[in-house]
Amino acid sequence: MEGLTTVKSSAFPCVSSALSASHSPAKKTSHLTYLPAGSRNLSVRAAANHQATLNPVHRLFSYSPCRRLRAQSKDQIFLPQLVASMEETQQTYIMIKPDGVQRGLVGEIISRFERKGFKLIGLKLFQCPNELAEEHYKDLKSKPFFPKLIKYITSGPVVCMAWEGIGVVASARKLIGATNPLDALPGTIRGDFSLQTGRNVIHGSDSPENGEREIDLWFKEGELCTWTPAHEPWLIE
Repeated sequence: MEGLTTVKSSAFPCVSSALSASHSPAKKTSHLTYLPAGSRNLSVRAAANHQATLNPVHRLFSYSPCRRLRAQSKDQIFLPQLVASMEETQQTYIMIKPDGVQRGLVGEIISRFERKGFKLIGLKLFQCPNELAEEHYKDLKSKPFFPKLIKYITSGPVVCMAWEGIGVVASARKLIGATNPLDALPGTIRGDFSLQTGRNVIHGSDSPENGEREIDLWFKEGELCTWTPAHEPWLIE
């Protein structure tokens, strides 16, 4: 027709495929389509992006039977010990050292054990003699700092405590924190209230056996109380 010009654009073939949506096995069909030159790159990029989004999802929800078996084996190894420790009622010896008494930390320390849920069965303010201090720390007698340690423990009154509860020995050690206060985590007694090992505020038994031994060492017969807290049903099933 007059006045009209025909513009011939270049085209490139692009192969596309479609999967049928029926319940029968999927059949792949292919046919040729012609896209303008500018659309070809867009189509390739779109296909690549689509594939990239599928791969992470596939990995995220992939199922590994070996992973499940490993998880089961861990439960079988650790769960019995965990249950046993949770059902064992223990006693531990806790002592607030002279620096803790002098700094007025007695109430704060006792409240931490009470809020945790442990039961106080023995409590006294006591001036420790040299002989008792040496017996208590006899495992450290060969250490060069032993004389200094004995002088420190006997320099003022200490608060002797016996606590009872489920897993109380290990839990008390966590409440107390590392021996070196600079290594103790914030929130622990030593982490919050002390700076040096030689003034680390508090002592706690390091095993159930030592807990019993130290309670017998620091408390006389008749100084421990047997009682049941009113809130115990809200702590123990």
